[in-house]
Amino acid sequence: MRKVGIILAGGRSSRLYPTTLGVTKQLLPIYDKPLIYYPLSTLMLAKIQEVLIITAPSELDIFQRLFHNHNLGINLNFTTQSEPKGIAEALLIAEFFYGQRADRTCLILGDNFFYGAGLSQQLWKAVAAKDKAVVFASKVRDPERFGVVEMKPFDNYFHQATSIEEKPKKPKSNYAATGLYFYPSSAYEYASKLEPSPRGELEITDLNKMYLDQNNLFVNKLQRGSAWFDTGTANSMLEASHFVQTVQHQQDILVGSPHEIGYNNGWMEKEDVMHFANKCKNDYGKYLKEMINHGHE
Repeated sequence: MRKVGIILAGGRSSRLYPTTLGVTKQLLPIYDKPLIYYPLSTLMLAKIQEVLIITAPSELDIFQRLFHNHNLGINLNFTTQSEPKGIAEALLIAEFFYGQRADRTCLILGDNFFYGAGLSQQLWKAVAAKDKAVVFASKVRDPERFGVVEMKPFDNYFHQATSIEEKPKKPKSNYAATGLYFYPSSAYEYASKLEPSPRGELEITDLNKMYLDQNNLFVNKLQRGSAWFDTGTANSMLEASHFVQTVQHQQDILVGSPHEIGYNNGWMEKEDVMHFANKCKNDYGKYLKEMINHGHE
């Protein structure tokens, strides 16, 4: 089964102006790492080694420089979205780039950040769900700000979606659909049939509704104690940074480190980790060196 991960890191990031007038938000730091590290780490936790990062044309060379000589043990590719035409367009861009459709595709937004015990197992179950479309959902206080999914129990791992609405005035549940989606190969064909919404975009909610109409849209609820950040505003970026700082300092671990995950997955050699660690004259590099020399539980 061919598994592909897509990180959509385009867009104008206008909610963060003037900070993002010169650089996209996915290159801004969440505490001690660029934001793009966190969605990439999620894909790597899902054991996905073929990853496509979609950027704005003006940012392509910056992303390529950022990951130059990272040697993460994955096949990392880059392409562009000429202008923001919707999340669902990422599937069409990926199909054009690769020239074929993947059997299982994980699409994650470049500003989404997930953390929590049991997350890896939830990701693996979503990858293995074969023909199911799976969205990750998180309980929120203000569901009217998000795409809201209503669901019913299905099995030990998933709930079955019964409705999904974009920013409803009267939400039917308090679960927001996050920016993390798993699709079967049919998603590419379905995305090609989408019509632009009134705002001129191919909406991911419209794609999800296609699967909903077939009773084939499933929900993976983030477990209690898990964290999800949609870092589209200055406040949410600061909150995410404080969260990472607190967890790392209190537990002496790294959050969202593709180098640690790549090594633990058996994809990176010690030499590759040490080569990168020696470039980082800070706690990030120190942690990686200690991981190699002494190990971490």
